[in-house]
Amino acid sequence: MFQSAEIGHRIDKKTFNAAIPALRAGLLQAQVKLLEGKKIPVVVLISGQDGAGKGETINVLYEWMDPRFLQTLAFSEPTDEERERPVMWRYWRSLPPKGRVGIFAGSWYSDPIRKRIEGLISQKELDATAEQINRFEAMLVNEGALVLKFWFHLTKDAQEKRLRELQSDPKTAWRVTQWNWDRLKTYDKLMDVSQHLLRVTNTPWAPWIVVEGTDDRYRSLTVGQTLLAALQAKLATGDNQDSPVAPLVRVDPDGRNVLSELDMGLALDDKTYKAQLAKWQGRLSELLRDPRFKGRSLVCAFEGADAAGKGGAIRRMAAAMDARQFQIIPIAAPTEEERAQPHLWRFWRHLPRKGHVAIFDRTWYGRVLVERVEGFCKQADWLRGYTEINDFEHELIDAGVVVVKFWLQISQDEQLRRFQEREQVEFKRFKITEEDWRNREKWNAYQQAICDMVERTSTGNAPWTLVEANDKNYARVKILRTVCERLEAELNADLSKPTEKKGSGEKSAKKRKK
Repeated sequence: MFQSAEIGHRIDKKTFNAAIPALRAGLLQAQVKLLEGKKIPVVVLISGQDGAGKGETINVLYEWMDPRFLQTLAFSEPTDEERERPVMWRYWRSLPPKGRVGIFAGSWYSDPIRKRIEGLISQKELDATAEQINRFEAMLVNEGALVLKFWFHLTKDAQEKRLRELQSDPKTAWRVTQWNWDRLKTYDKLMDVSQHLLRVTNTPWAPWIVVEGTDDRYRSLTVGQTLLAALQAKLATGDNQDSPVAPLVRVDPDGRNVLSELDMGLALDDKTYKAQLAKWQGRLSELLRDPRFKGRSLVCAFEGADAAGKGGAIRRMAAAMDARQFQIIPIAAPTEEERAQPHLWRFWRHLPRKGHVAIFDRTWYGRVLVERVEGFCKQADWLRGYTEINDFEHELIDAGVVVVKFWLQISQDEQLRRFQEREQVEFKRFKITEEDWRNREKWNAYQQAICDMVERTSTGNAPWTLVEANDKNYARVKILRTVCERLEAELNADLSKPTEKKGSGEKSAKKRKK
């Protein structure tokens, strides 16, 4: 991929100066259209070798464009806060909203490259990371984003020459450290790793643009013109995407499904309920105080039919926990800020750190439930939502998060009884709205969406627990018991895992540091 960036590209000063006025005007006009439309976020990745001009190019873009609507994110070693969350958390938090341009100086590619060079991950692990990145970038594009990935390339001789030039100039000497010279020694390894990673992540929706970094004018003009052309093309086509999505869901010809097979007659008498409630609340409290939980976190996702009892179940959970240890996140219609970001962004921002609990009252499954049924998103959006949600939960689990998901199911007759009760009881009246009554008219459509959701997103590590909720006593105890059993199983699994030996790659990396 680097051959075309090793032929000595150069732009003379006259040609460069003649091209800049029109380029700057075009970029500013594109920015105005982006802001007015507020439909397209632009993600620009600036990557490449040390000394190849990454910083200079970003500065040029700030000079040519309106800096008020640019955002630059630089990533180095993760902070303690970032280490306590999934790897992609810090990138999700930094995504630009619709209508703006985010420039990433260092990105989700930097850490995998570094780890592979140092021998901390295997080739297989690098490829797995590449696949994860591809899916993440596909999600961004499907959400309407324009993703531009630039790799600035230098030959080994050109990189050494560039570092010496920077070091000899008092104005730029501070930018060259011993770390840069040490990195030069790993040039061949960097080429092997980066060339492979660029190849497997060079996708139709987010291709790499390799730019020769030797000549400043060539590099700046190439990036500016590429950015302008991409912006103009994206603005012309809008935010509609034609990327392949999941196939349409199937319908069971016999009319049986995971909801119709639930025994809605399950119930607990008050005496048994009180004893069971106390038992499982006590067990949950013990598990959350277990020293092993300090290395994990817990996410509980509550979905259910209107009036199914989610709030009451959540309150019984909260009663067993230290208020400093958990957060309840109620999910309603997205705000303006949230609508300016990819669908999952507002859930990433609320993920708990290790040793803590997040309870979501309504969740990311709104994309494949209410948004699907009510037509708030396109069919292509909710169809791909299943894969995006599975990827999201997989990342949480890989990071040590215990994910427990509940669907609370009630019958139509029980829902009607509870609606009528809410209208009659003053302190419950606020819970019932015209929308709740209107949703009852779409009962069958919601039931189909729920079945499809369970079928497509009930995975081995994040299964759905379907709760027979006609009887609130039974539902609350089942939920508490499920949380305790899942959490205890995960903590015991941690205890039984063999201690991992440090690989030869890690040892050799330590030797190099010595």
